[in-house]
Amino acid sequence: MINRALIRLKVVQLVYAYYHNEGKATEVALTELDYSLNKSYDLYHTLLAFLVEIQRLAQYKVEVRTRSGLRPAETDVLVAENRFLKQLAENTALLEWEGKQKFRWTNEEGFVKRLYTRWTDDEVFCDYADRTHRDYEDDRELVRKLYKKLVVNNDGFAPVLEDVSLYWNDDKEIIDSFVLKTIKRFDPENGAAQPLLPAYNIKEDHEFARTLFITTIEHCDEIREMMKHSSRNWDISRMAFMDIIIMQIAIAEIIAFPSIPLNVTFSEYIDIAKVYSTPNSYKYVNGMLNSITRKLQEDGVIRK
Repeated sequence: MINRALIRLKVVQLVYAYYHNEGKATEVALTELDYSLNKSYDLYHTLLAFLVEIQRLAQYKVEVRTRSGLRPAETDVLVAENRFLKQLAENTALLEWEGKQKFRWTNEEGFVKRLYTRWTDDEVFCDYADRTHRDYEDDRELVRKLYKKLVVNNDGFAPVLEDVSLYWNDDKEIIDSFVLKTIKRFDPENGAAQPLLPAYNIKEDHEFARTLFITTIEHCDEIREMMKHSSRNWDISRMAFMDIIIMQIAIAEIIAFPSIPLNVTFSEYIDIAKVYSTPNSYKYVNGMLNSITRKLQEDGVIRK
């Protein structure tokens, strides 16, 4: 689940923090990197657990009205009996993870109730409720559409998630994509044993994270010397510090990982510059990386 796009972002954040905390040992920083990546995996489970809490709230509302001798609202019944949500609520891996956590969505009752109201009022849900026939695929697709519409890009999650972990707000956009992928992969035949996404797509990704960080730090002087030569008349001390960090990591990746195509590396770090640095930084980062790469190719340092 933790892919290289997320790893690159984490390395940028940790390298930036590393230079702002002089004296921090590399091993300590690597431990923080591992911790930050593990918290991203926790966020994945937390967002899945949010969907379960939506189903549990609906179930509670149905039970309260039934015990009172009242007919439950049809909308509550539809959410409570949603076959995908019920399967997710019974998922063995998610329940095991949930049992080890201090945070519970029940502690955010007001937030969950507000989202629940938006969920059942949404036109997507209303169209679904109007159907005379619904199968498992309809139930799963309803959840996928509503998650994409009401959870993705929902700023209301920011203060809630920030209270749990400072790492999470920057991760949510990427993790949302993994939640949507997980929803699409659910198969009713798997029942409670439905596999969730693994922590890493491939074993090598964890080593990729550590190697990228170490190479960036250990080869700082020579990489920044390359940047000075390629900056022509622009004093490197006048560059935005985040630009320097982004380029330093990108160059470290180009040197340390010969199998990764240049266009992949360029694209990933230019995207990071667009979000985390100044408005025009991505243009400068792109130009600088092109210049340095050409020199590395001419000198035979890289062959790609």
